[in-house]
Amino acid sequence: MSTLVDISFTLNGRPVKVRIPPAKTLLNVLREDLGITSVKPGCETGECGACTVLLDGEPVVSCLVLASQVQGRSVITVEGLGTEGNPDPLQETFVEEGAVQCGYCTPGFIIAARALLDHDKNPSVEEVKEALSGNICRCGAYPRIIRAVLKAAERYRWR
Repeated sequence: MSTLVDISFTLNGRPVKVRIPPAKTLLNVLREDLGITSVKPGCETGECGACTVLLDGEPVVSCLVLASQVQGRSVITVEGLGTEGNPDPLQETFVEEGAVQCGYCTPGFIIAARALLDHDKNPSVEEVKEALSGNICRCGAYPRIIRAVLKAAERYRWR
């Protein structure tokens, strides 16, 4: 019989508490225990970025983070960025620029881009590429993704 641990953290601005095995990843807790389906299992080795979340404002691949490591911390997924009636500028520009294609990688790209734009509202193309380098798009929508991030940066500057 395995031991379970209670962890409490803030998810998308709301406090949550789960009882889990100590070795369960944040990716699996988000999907299986909390119903957050935007966080995708891809490679599950930290290479593809499909499971990227913001942990205390910094992008991390949730497949490599033990859920117990987020005790008392803040986790943001794409669900925490905007609402249907009030989407985040990144969500808008990804749609406008056709950067969503199959959509599997989109939440991870949006989260990685949001981390960049939270620190730099006027990034260069090279800075965008560097910030997104941990994310893989199998559809090859990279030019549209970069355009979407640069377009969102413009909108953030006017906020």
